[in-house]
Amino acid sequence: MPLTLDTYRTLGRSGLRVSPLALGTATFGTEWGWGAGQDDARRLFDAYVERGGNFIDTAGTYTDGSSERMLGGFIRDRREELVIATKYSTLRRPGDPNSGGAHRKSMFGSVEDSLRRLGTDHVDLLFLHVWDFLTPVEEVLRGLDDLVRQGKVLYAAMSNVPAWQVARMQAIADLRGWSPLAALQIEYSLINRGGERDLIPMAREMGLGVTPYSPLGGGVLTGKYGRADLAAEGAGSEESGRKRFNAGLGMVTERTLAIADAVREVAAELGRTPAQVALAWTLQAPGVTAPVVGARTPEQLKGNLDALEVALTADQVARLDEVSAIDPGYPHDMLASGHIRAVTAGAMRIESR
Repeated sequence: MPLTLDTYRTLGRSGLRVSPLALGTATFGTEWGWGAGQDDARRLFDAYVERGGNFIDTAGTYTDGSSERMLGGFIRDRREELVIATKYSTLRRPGDPNSGGAHRKSMFGSVEDSLRRLGTDHVDLLFLHVWDFLTPVEEVLRGLDDLVRQGKVLYAAMSNVPAWQVARMQAIADLRGWSPLAALQIEYSLINRGGERDLIPMAREMGLGVTPYSPLGGGVLTGKYGRADLAAEGAGSEESGRKRFNAGLGMVTERTLAIADAVREVAAELGRTPAQVALAWTLQAPGVTAPVVGARTPEQLKGNLDALEVALTADQVARLDEVSAIDPGYPHDMLASGHIRAVTAGAMRIESR
C-alpha cells in the first residue's frame, strides 16, 4: 500500500505525529547562490501542505535567515497544524565566538532569533545542528530542558553528533528527569550509509526518530552527474552553484556514480525517476522516520513527493543494498562473523523475541 504525506508516523519514542517526508527549506532564499525566491518558496510550501504534509525543517542560519523569515509568513494562518523544526549552534555573527556553539548562551540567543523570524512563540522541535566538542553535555541537556519547561521548545533533538555522545545524553536525561531527545538528523542515503554503523542502531535503541538529510546524495542519485564531473573542471563547467559545491565536497566519485547507475536501472524497470527510487530506498530503511526533501521548483517537489508511491521489490532493494554496501568496521564485522557466532552459540538457534 503506497504511503501518503498524511500517513503520519510517530517521531521516535514521542507521541508527535509527523509526515513520512519532511519539507526541507534550505532552498528558501537565494543568498547562497541557488534556491527559491519568495514567490517560488510560497508555491513549494503550499504544494507540500496541501498534499497533507505537516513536518517542516529549517535552521536559523539557512540562507542567512531568509528561510525562517519566509517560513514565518507562510505558516501564520496554520501554525498549530504544522510541526516546525529548527536548529542552533552554527555561527550567527562572524567574529562573535558566543553566537555559535552548543552552549547555553548560543542556544537561548538562537532560539529567540528563530522565534522572532518565524513569528511564533514556540518551535516544535529544536536540533543541536553541529556538535562543538567543547560544551559539557549537562549544559546542553539542562538548557534544552529549560526551554521545554518554558514552552519555547516542545521537543529536543540532535544532528551531526557522535553516536556515543547522543546515547550518553539520552541516558543522562532519563536518569535526571530532563526532557528526552526525540529525534536524530544525519546525512544518510545510498551513497552515504555510514549512519548504519552506530548512529541508526543507537537511535532505534534509545528511542530517537531518524530524519535523514541529503537523501539524494547532493543530487548525485538523481543522475545529473556523469563521469565528466569527476574532474573539478568538469564539475563546474555546465552548472554553477550547488552542483560545483557538491562536487567539491567529494560526493562525485567512481563509487557514487556506480550507485547512481544502479538507481537508474531500477528506475527504468519501475517507470520512475532515479530520485524517486533513491528516496523510496531511504523511506524503507529500518529506523528512518522521515527523510528531509527540498526542491527549487514545484515540479521538483512533486517528483520527490511521488516517491511515496514507489514500491521497491525485495530483489531491487537487495541490488541497491549490494552496490552501496559499506564496510561495517570493527567491532561490527567481527561480531557478525561466523567464528564469533560459533564460539558464542555453537550449533544452537537462538532468537530475540
